[in-house]
Amino acid sequence: MRPWRRAARRRAGRPHTALRGRTPYGYAEVVTFPVVGMVGGGQLARMTHEAGIPLGIRFRLLSASAQESAALAASDVVVGDHRDLATLREFARGCDVITFDHEHVPTEHLRALEAEGVPVRPGPEALKHAQDKGVMRARLTQAGVPCPRHRVVRDPADVAAFAAELAAELAAGPAADDGTSASADGDGSSPVSPVFPVPVVLKTVRGGYDGKGVWVVRTRDEAAVPFRAGVQVLAEEKVDFARELAACVVRSPHGQAVAYPVVESVQVGGVCDTVIAPAPGLDAERAVVAQELALRIAQELGVVGHMAVELFETRDGRVLVNELAMRPHNSGHWTQDGAVTSQFANHLRAVLDLPLGDPRARARWTVMANVLGGDYPDMYAAYRHCMARDPQLKIHMYGKDVKPGRKVGHVNTYGDDLADVRERAAHAAGYLRGTISE
Repeated sequence: MRPWRRAARRRAGRPHTALRGRTPYGYAEVVTFPVVGMVGGGQLARMTHEAGIPLGIRFRLLSASAQESAALAASDVVVGDHRDLATLREFARGCDVITFDHEHVPTEHLRALEAEGVPVRPGPEALKHAQDKGVMRARLTQAGVPCPRHRVVRDPADVAAFAAELAAELAAGPAADDGTSASADGDGSSPVSPVFPVPVVLKTVRGGYDGKGVWVVRTRDEAAVPFRAGVQVLAEEKVDFARELAACVVRSPHGQAVAYPVVESVQVGGVCDTVIAPAPGLDAERAVVAQELALRIAQELGVVGHMAVELFETRDGRVLVNELAMRPHNSGHWTQDGAVTSQFANHLRAVLDLPLGDPRARARWTVMANVLGGDYPDMYAAYRHCMARDPQLKIHMYGKDVKPGRKVGHVNTYGDDLADVRERAAHAAGYLRGTISE
């Protein structure tokens, strides 16, 4: 018997049930559709909820506030702190599976839930690689996955030493396949000069998104900034990349996996502005390399659900892994209107161990443009213009308060002419934000 098929007495009073097995005395059994518990109340949870409605899936939400994006749309909402184990236990009671729209649940809490028989997908042993960049870099390096040179650093002197070693390695030739600095296990001695010979990228080991928690530093004084916050820091080489790509894959518990077309992610000020599917000018061989790399990482880490692998395409033709996200991701929003099966629907299929859907593109080109908060506090008034100008435009708003620079929605456009599709997406996003007035 499947985990969400129970005798009627075990799900008494629950909605989303279908009666079957009529006998002369009535119905013998009640088949209950699965209950998915989503930890996190942001727009990713909201859109995952939307994808589950046609499947009859019941959605239960753990949200920090009743006013979060998903909480405004869901009918079964628990307001609570995802960092509190007692809250998580109570929330998980009655759920068939637990999944996430962020990576911030303490790993030890997820292990405790698993030990109590709660299916957690992705599991804590996989999710820790998306929670901790140091752990992720170490594991991928061990697996031979191409990464930027890197090192977990303790203070500005460590950063200076890393910069000196990095400069020497760059002068000597191409990066080693394992991505580690040649002297990463050295004594940490540093040059006297306060100015680094090459710039270094510093990232908080945990947290950080949309450009937050990332610094490009060239001096010891600049390198001291993140350490003042008392956070762990990862140092990386500043990759001379041609563009950023993303390879999104979905994997089920029994190992079925699918890969979406590789996309180009255009960043502005550290924030994703536009996603183009498929990535223009990416030859078929390199696209397959990126897809197979993402599939290999998912298998190596035991990922269940959707995973986005953010990539650097270097000017000399290499592909390096930047970061991982084990949940639906901004680089996959185009799939809502541009793929046979969206990332959100496939994430649900995966965590419920249902057969995965077709990830292929439905159009030659699909472009997603993020809508950021701007000069129009009431964006609804701008819909009329956008809809009249482009009847094919797909608008997805998150129900969030409009604040400058905040992601409040996105638009999808598609067609056969890339220049036209890009222009339509950019115009709609700009008009909704208030940066375009006609």
